[in-house]
Amino acid sequence: MKMESGDRTYPIWLLVNPKYPAIRHYIWTPILVEIQDRIYRELQTNIDTTDIYIRYAVTDKRTTSGTFNQQGIGVTAEVDIFRELINEHKPKIIISFGSLAFEFLRRVYEIKPRKAIKYWCALNLGHEFEKSIANFDINKVNTIPLLRRLIESGNFIDGHNYFRWEDNVLENENYFHYVGTRIAEKLIENRDSFNIWG
Repeated sequence: MKMESGDRTYPIWLLVNPKYPAIRHYIWTPILVEIQDRIYRELQTNIDTTDIYIRYAVTDKRTTSGTFNQQGIGVTAEVDIFRELINEHKPKIIISFGSLAFEFLRRVYEIKPRKAIKYWCALNLGHEFEKSIANFDINKVNTIPLLRRLIESGNFIDGHNYFRWEDNVLENENYFHYVGTRIAEKLIENRDSFNIWG
């Protein structure tokens, strides 16, 4: 995949780690199915996904958590470039996949303190997902972190056995269905602000 694809003016952007381009198929596709299902049931339409803007967080797929944490010149330049793109095009939603892409976004927005990539485990990303949905504001760029994989520390987190965080209580639910439904709800609530309908 090239560094970017799709249309920068599209209101939904996906930010991925170049080391894992298959995320679009293994994680995004099942979530998108859930989003489309919920939207169709509510609005009798679907999202036209042909122009979704997809971009790699960094250009070098050899970038690891260690080299990213050192924040070399190359990463700093890429953070600055992405910040300029956001300021120019003002997407409504940027969905990041995994720890590197999420910390990259935090650096774009200069959120302190900086965290080591390894800090963003499934539990911490889950908490950030909940915060992003709770604080969703159509008048700003919303960053929504998703997992990059459903495998954590050698243990498979089954898509049908996902633990979500609500009121600090872990509840068992299908990951794809849960996050897809929550994102769809925000799209439906703000349907007049999105020019994405098929």
